[in-house]
Amino acid sequence: MKTVFLYAGQGSQRVGMGQDFYDRYETFRKFIDECDANNPEIGIKKMMFEGPIEELSKTQNTQACMAAFAAGVTKLLEEKNIKPEIACGLSLGEYGALYAAGVFSADEYVKLTAFRGAKMAEAAKGIDCAMSAILGAESDLVERACAEYDGEGYVTATNYNCPGQYVICGDEVAVAAVEEKVKEMGARKCKRIAVTGPFHTKYMKPAGDNLAEYFSKMDFAKPQIPVLCNVTGDYLKPDEDLKEMLVRQVQNGVRMEAELRKLIADGVDHFVEIGPGEVLSGFVKRTARAMGAEVWFDSIDTAEDFEEITSYLLAQ
Repeated sequence: MKTVFLYAGQGSQRVGMGQDFYDRYETFRKFIDECDANNPEIGIKKMMFEGPIEELSKTQNTQACMAAFAAGVTKLLEEKNIKPEIACGLSLGEYGALYAAGVFSADEYVKLTAFRGAKMAEAAKGIDCAMSAILGAESDLVERACAEYDGEGYVTATNYNCPGQYVICGDEVAVAAVEEKVKEMGARKCKRIAVTGPFHTKYMKPAGDNLAEYFSKMDFAKPQIPVLCNVTGDYLKPDEDLKEMLVRQVQNGVRMEAELRKLIADGVDHFVEIGPGEVLSGFVKRTARAMGAEVWFDSIDTAEDFEEITSYLLAQ
């Protein structure tokens, strides 16, 4: 069995996430308390456990809370000597993968994602944006529809999630026009996604610039396991500048499907999603089906999930 840890991205958050872990596990409890004390401007513990969802879903709050959850669960897995052979994640989740690979400490991870979330929210202010999932179409069709759009505003493909599910984002007027275009071209459906900013588009350049400055004051350790990068859809290579890749990531499309195809082709047969919900597990399922591959996937959202999965793995 070859295992990869998948870290969930923004959008999977829910009020109450981590509460059961906090109540049951001292390691998780101590870590969340530390995160809470070190990030008083957010109030991580209250935000995670009590919300409200409207506040938890604000980018400047979501990212640090999701990171705290992911790091806490990863610590619990490490205590049981359960570690991934490879790690990757969706957008924000890529930072979770880098934490799992030892690139930065848990405290650095949470502080960095808090900064990233704040700067992304700042960059999004005043932009009338929209995001839409294009279902039942090939990626080249979606890209062509965006490229051929010549009206007002800007639109681009931002998330290549899995076969038949690609996301566009940009100015409201441009997204609406491309939605009609892709349906004319054969897409089955367009589904609007609640979004607080035009993430992974050129509008995030100010956030990218701020991240570049933040990174210049950090020392990144060498990854201890292979990590895949959203911006390339491939493994991080020794000659690639990780900091520069993360600056590009916030402004460019997330190539999750390419990452999953790469992993499955390389023999990964066990995917463990860490984070609320099972969004990435759904992407794995659809990608594996398209490749004619059989894989096993788990999601660690609750303490019950954690106990069930670890019991099975430790019995192997």
